[in-house]
Amino acid sequence: MWAVLAASAALGLTVTQAQASSGGDTDPFGVRALQRQALLNQQKGLSAFAEDPGDEDEDESGNIAEQADQYAEARTSPGIVAPGAYGAAYDELSGLRHTGGSWSDVTRLPYDSDDSRYRDINSNSSGGAGRVTGRVTGLAADSHGYVYAGSANGGVFRSSRGGGHWKNISDRLPALSTGDLQLDPGGRLWYATGEANTSATSFLGTGVYVLDDPRKGSFGPRDRVGGDELESTSINALRFGGGKVWAATTRGVWSHSTKSLKGAWKLEFAPNPDYLPGGSKASDLSAAYKNITSDIAIDPKDPSKVVLAVGWRGGDTYNGFYAKGSRGWERLTGLGDLPANSEDVGNVTFARSADGSRYYAIDQSPEMTAENPDSGLEGVFVSKSGSPTGPWTRIAGYEQLRDSGSALTGDGYQPGIQAWYDQFLQVDPKDPDHVYAGLEEVFETKNGGASWSVPGPYWNFGFACWSIDPAKQSGDCPATTHPDQHSVAIGSDGGAPYVVVGDDGGVYKRPVKGSADASGHATDWKSLNDGTMDALQYYSVGVGTDSRGLAVTGGLQDNGQSVLRPGDRVMGSNFGGDGGDTIADPDNGCNIAAEYVYLAVSVTNNCAVNDGGWVTDPSKATSYSVAPPDNATGEARFIAPLNADIKDKNTWVAGGRHVWINTHGYAIRSGGEWFGAYDLGVGHTATAVASSGGKVYAAWCGPCNNQGFTRGIAVGNADGTGWHQLTLPVDGTVPNRYLSGLAVDPADSDHVLLAVNGFSRKWTEGPGAGVGHLFETKDGGVTWKDVSGNLPDVPANSVALLKGGVVAVGTDLGVLVRTSRSSGWKVAGDNLPTTAVLQLRTGPDGRLYAATHGRGIWAIDVRRLR
Repeated sequence: MWAVLAASAALGLTVTQAQASSGGDTDPFGVRALQRQALLNQQKGLSAFAEDPGDEDEDESGNIAEQADQYAEARTSPGIVAPGAYGAAYDELSGLRHTGGSWSDVTRLPYDSDDSRYRDINSNSSGGAGRVTGRVTGLAADSHGYVYAGSANGGVFRSSRGGGHWKNISDRLPALSTGDLQLDPGGRLWYATGEANTSATSFLGTGVYVLDDPRKGSFGPRDRVGGDELESTSINALRFGGGKVWAATTRGVWSHSTKSLKGAWKLEFAPNPDYLPGGSKASDLSAAYKNITSDIAIDPKDPSKVVLAVGWRGGDTYNGFYAKGSRGWERLTGLGDLPANSEDVGNVTFARSADGSRYYAIDQSPEMTAENPDSGLEGVFVSKSGSPTGPWTRIAGYEQLRDSGSALTGDGYQPGIQAWYDQFLQVDPKDPDHVYAGLEEVFETKNGGASWSVPGPYWNFGFACWSIDPAKQSGDCPATTHPDQHSVAIGSDGGAPYVVVGDDGGVYKRPVKGSADASGHATDWKSLNDGTMDALQYYSVGVGTDSRGLAVTGGLQDNGQSVLRPGDRVMGSNFGGDGGDTIADPDNGCNIAAEYVYLAVSVTNNCAVNDGGWVTDPSKATSYSVAPPDNATGEARFIAPLNADIKDKNTWVAGGRHVWINTHGYAIRSGGEWFGAYDLGVGHTATAVASSGGKVYAAWCGPCNNQGFTRGIAVGNADGTGWHQLTLPVDGTVPNRYLSGLAVDPADSDHVLLAVNGFSRKWTEGPGAGVGHLFETKDGGVTWKDVSGNLPDVPANSVALLKGGVVAVGTDLGVLVRTSRSSGWKVAGDNLPTTAVLQLRTGPDGRLYAATHGRGIWAIDVRRLR
């Protein structure tokens, strides 16, 4: 789908870099633990975010940084992937035939994170975010009620009703990852592909596209601006001035005429050109960090005066603000309060008032991110001259924002803790002193920064209006936005202006002159996530029967665990935070084992439906924490593998440093009931597990990053006997890359298929990268054969062995299948969006389910895959 490599892959985060950018240790619990702390503190009579001697420090910022590292590892290790890898794979895919059958979008309906059926200590229900979808990283709105939303990995959606009733307008493009979305003064819609949040699941794009009539048209490959210069990169921002469009990318600053869309993009500035593709240092492991630009400010009075905000969020000597002088681009000093120091300039967002009288900026500090446990925010600034060269005045720091009504007031998690990931800035076109700033929450000032309010707090937990016991609430908490803000726009409909914000939960809207309670929290937010924009980012899927049909569940990026039960018109969320791997009982879809992260597994026997009775009677709990011990020791991956034996649904396998076995099935009630079957070794951690008839396979890596990457497979029995490490061929038969999926033949447990992530050695500059993505053994792993055939050279995430010998592989470009009578691969079905498929599962209904990371869960009849 993306004509280049994943943004997270391109950035190639290492553990050290991820921790440096997040301020230190990573968090084994994150958002859900923050909520749990608030709940438990209320029960103990403490303030919501008070430190409890029995609770560990929480750091969701570290969570995201560690997730970024691990998602990148799977696609890059053992080296750096060259530009053009995804583009070549997309061309290969385009040349393949399709099977019969059509996919159905199972999750294309509203998803309510506040569903009252699932209100308990493990969910975020009653937090206030309401209906949600996946991350929205670009927004544009006009004065006629049209809103355009760019999702992280699902493309661009259009609404003609001020939001809602969305229609996808970009599925014909090879890239569905959004960097920025802008309407130019002439009403054209500019789509910059390639999300630049440097997060775990950001993908690069294929450049910039323009739609002349966005109210009616849809994007196509011919709408691309220029040539292939902006392939293999991510784009933070598009800015217009002086007849040019400027692009702030992860490979420097580029420009193009807005009058003629033909011709190549011009590289205006890259602080370290030797590290660009083709440069003398392009193979350096630090290359991806050396030319990142976050935004561009153009002087409204003189468009020839341009200021560039340049620098990697983790810090580098070249970080800073640059303008063009007599000797070319030079670092600026003397900007007033806006720092010139490289340690204090990281991720930056600019916003200009419509009348040109004001420029505003948000700046994330690499030094604070590394050293301040509470926040990485350098501040919010204003240039009252209207010039991007200042002088700039600081109008808010994280302390002021914290004290203005924020929900994040506890040690270790205050406004701006994720300023490297969460940022937007918007000035009211009719009032240069009225500004919206997005960090983890939505902030607002109506007087140029003299005072601030928080119309969109992180959640309602911790406020007086909320209590774990509904009978003790002081009032009704207003709806709020989902946490983690990324995009913003102001539009109008019938002359009524409104603001729309995009975050990790989708799109929210309220009037520009909206209402708020006494605390400054808005009382008029409306979720625009009506289910028609299915941009949900799933890691996993589970399917089981119910007395009335099928129940479908799955874990999502920052949106917990969704559950769709027979007869539901709205999905609910029965577990909060991030959702990881999933096991569902095929004979009872409400028997669910849901992973949060790092093997923090919980189990329920009734879909976690809860009436709140557990508040006063713990015996009425409907979900139980059953995390294996590697969760407590931190020896599991962020999304760690969890699976059930294909012949015994009550035998589960979980992988961290150890291979853990549970033989109690859904009757398990504590983490102490797991049995440690095998130690994979110090520094090793499982990447995939599979079991059939008690024979278990566990793939692992360690180290998992570019520095000394190794991988392996251990095999043994569920009772702990017979365990040994396979001797994988050193001749490159099985590449030295990330082993991401295992499928065992139910008729012969010595017959196994192995999916391998990353790219082959043509694209990977690392030792032992090898070739191929699918390997087969028929003797329990003693020997292996490359059975990739004409499978496109693209990261493979999951493999499934279906009835009749059909093999299905979930890749970063969708699902491909091969029958037992064919040596060639076909694209599965005719309508699955070209997006990343992270997991494949077969359901008891005879359908194949695909968990996509950007367009929800889809299903197709296996019998049609011929």
